[in-house]
Amino acid sequence: MSAVYNFCAGPAMLPKAVMAKASQEFVDWQGMGVSVMEISHRSKEFMALSSEAEASLRKLMDVPDNYRVLFMHGGGRGQFSAVVNNFMGNNGRAKYLVSGQWSKAAAEEAVKLAGADAIDVVDVVSDDNGVKSVVLPSFEGQGDEYRYLHYCPNETVDGIEIFEDIDCPWPVVADMSSNILSRKIDVSRYGLIYAGAQKNIGPSGLAIVIVRDDLLNLPTLSQSSIMDYRLARDNDSMYNTPPTYAWYLAGEVFKWLEQTGGVDAMEQVNTAKAARLYQCIDSLGFYGNKVAAANRSRMNVTFQLADESLNEAFLKEAEAIGLVALKGHRIVGGMRASIYNAMPMEGVEALVSFMEDFASRHGN
Repeated sequence: MSAVYNFCAGPAMLPKAVMAKASQEFVDWQGMGVSVMEISHRSKEFMALSSEAEASLRKLMDVPDNYRVLFMHGGGRGQFSAVVNNFMGNNGRAKYLVSGQWSKAAAEEAVKLAGADAIDVVDVVSDDNGVKSVVLPSFEGQGDEYRYLHYCPNETVDGIEIFEDIDCPWPVVADMSSNILSRKIDVSRYGLIYAGAQKNIGPSGLAIVIVRDDLLNLPTLSQSSIMDYRLARDNDSMYNTPPTYAWYLAGEVFKWLEQTGGVDAMEQVNTAKAARLYQCIDSLGFYGNKVAAANRSRMNVTFQLADESLNEAFLKEAEAIGLVALKGHRIVGGMRASIYNAMPMEGVEALVSFMEDFASRHGN
């Protein structure tokens, strides 16, 4: 086995260059003789690291000055409740667009916290003979009765991505856990962006929150202090001890992205990777994808074998040559190749080559 390509949906692979540097610095960071995970988060060395990481992310995403960048606990699921508690108040209402499993989970958490009467849930997925697509509703002429609209631009389980901008009269809250930094976006179109780190940023346990200043004036519900955006802002994301090693690795990933050309360059690579893999799926007749072309995810490519009795053989043979974590989510089955920023084109080419060979040996 000459190379291993990890297609896990998350925790996902990190860039090899970042892992190599982290391994060198693991027990001796900046010549201090200790690991970065062993120093105080309030030391001048770590404070410099945190400032640099935020500056890198702001540059990569062109974050406007009227937005706060927070490094928080709890991953993406932690933000399901944090968004509600920070913005809803006692009389607030919110709209949730459901396009797959993660947006559905966010809506269910919102209903649990705020009550069904406060949460308007809209299913935006159309199913045409087993092929799913997203049909966004029109919000033209609607008033300001909602505190925010929540959606998930990329559904890792379902392999669905929404590329259109959401035009509505309310602040847009986006769960970008699985596609942040994968393509260029206009941050100013969003009230809040959040992302669990374990797909395109770093290890699990960390969440990035990018929030517009004016939203921090909205009334809140009662909540834990460590999930309070205002306290996080006022304490430079260090109200309590943050996940320091995850923060360090996130900063190294941001540096790597800058060194490889930034988000614009990464978007070009991601577009090419996804196109190559979908072309293989569509051309062979041995595999299938159940998402309309306009909504096929660039990050999580789901596919099925025409003969599902071959699933175990496919996975076993793939793993034997270093193509790991291709099994689809238990809810939808089939296969899933997660090709986040850290996955090189070589990994996609290796997968395509295997899929072509497997189909030639097992097809009719």
